[in-house]
Amino acid sequence: MKMKQEILEAAESLIHHKLRTILTLLGMIFGVGAVIAMLSIGRGAEREALQLIDFMGLRNIIVKTKVFEETKLKEIRENSPGLTLQDLNAARETLPFLSAYSATKQVKVYALFSSAAEIDAEVLGVLPTHLEMANLTMNSGRFLLPVDDLGYAHVCVIGSRVAQVLFPGRDPVGERLKVNHVWLTVVGVLKDKNLIRNEFQGVPLKGEQNNVYIPLQTALNAFRFGVYESQIDDFRLQIKKGVPCSAAAATLAQLLKKRHKEIDDYEMVVPEALLEQHRKTQNIFTIVMAFIAGISLLVGGIGIMNIMLATVLERTREIGLRRAVGARKQDIKRQFLVETIAISSLGGMMGILFGFVLSITIAAISGWAVGWTIGAVLLSFCVCAFIGLVSGLYPAMQASRLDPIEALRHD
Repeated sequence: MKMKQEILEAAESLIHHKLRTILTLLGMIFGVGAVIAMLSIGRGAEREALQLIDFMGLRNIIVKTKVFEETKLKEIRENSPGLTLQDLNAARETLPFLSAYSATKQVKVYALFSSAAEIDAEVLGVLPTHLEMANLTMNSGRFLLPVDDLGYAHVCVIGSRVAQVLFPGRDPVGERLKVNHVWLTVVGVLKDKNLIRNEFQGVPLKGEQNNVYIPLQTALNAFRFGVYESQIDDFRLQIKKGVPCSAAAATLAQLLKKRHKEIDDYEMVVPEALLEQHRKTQNIFTIVMAFIAGISLLVGGIGIMNIMLATVLERTREIGLRRAVGARKQDIKRQFLVETIAISSLGGMMGILFGFVLSITIAAISGWAVGWTIGAVLLSFCVCAFIGLVSGLYPAMQASRLDPIEALRHD
């Protein structure tokens, strides 16, 4: 009952001095809001990064051919044939730490249509292992098989958008479509895997909704390519668990450097290294934001201390009267601490709401992802309450140490 009465008195005091209460709350609201926004943006960025890395494959190493002007490319091809299946086979036979592999060649498309419609889509020649290496899943039918690649089969697997446009209202599996001059039979449709962004750490990413996948050997033998083009556009290697991707990438780089006669006509992407780089950047951002939020909370705490010191001075006669009628020092101290905790808790709760609004606003303006956790909310609220408690401790002690007689004489 005593604690309940003290809480009611604290609430009455806050309501009685509305403007002073609002000004005191602002520091805590902004501080907690900044903490919530910082943690939610950091959490969202981490989830987004993991999704994009999952698309590339965390344990993969991607080797891609570089793009050059025709005159430069012609000069390079005098010494290096570019990326070839022989490079992939050499890596498979030489490096013992590989667990899976795939290769890709893009077909130049000037016509892609079915009996119902036409579409502008990408056509990629891939190995059967591409499904696993690119973390794709089937929606219906099947993916390409080794026998398709060995037999130069005229079959394909299509993305969801291609299926909707070329075969509206019917099951695409078993239907036929034409790429340039080649008819292909659809054997499977991929499930949607929407990407939040089309690039990660400067590396471009593409979804599969608008893709048509055909056997790699079919692509190499049934379609025409430029004279100076490399045989394949890229290949992926999956590294066994326990082997550092950075060390595996360095070994692979040495092998390719010898095969390409020191000519830098390819680039290597290591998703694990990209994720680490992203985390370092994110950590710097988090530290900076934590300092800003901490300063804001500290300013809020100083504001609470100033207001409570002013309150002690304002209520000196009241304190003297309470002491005169039997209130102990602990009672006076608790009275002011309850008021301090009440104002910091109220600021914390309002700050949480402000943090949610701030996070959503930042996400809408910048396009960043956000993610909330109970831990972030509890952390920010507890830090706010702790700072409020520490800030109110000195004024509460000052109030409890006042001499009752002197306090009653105070004007």
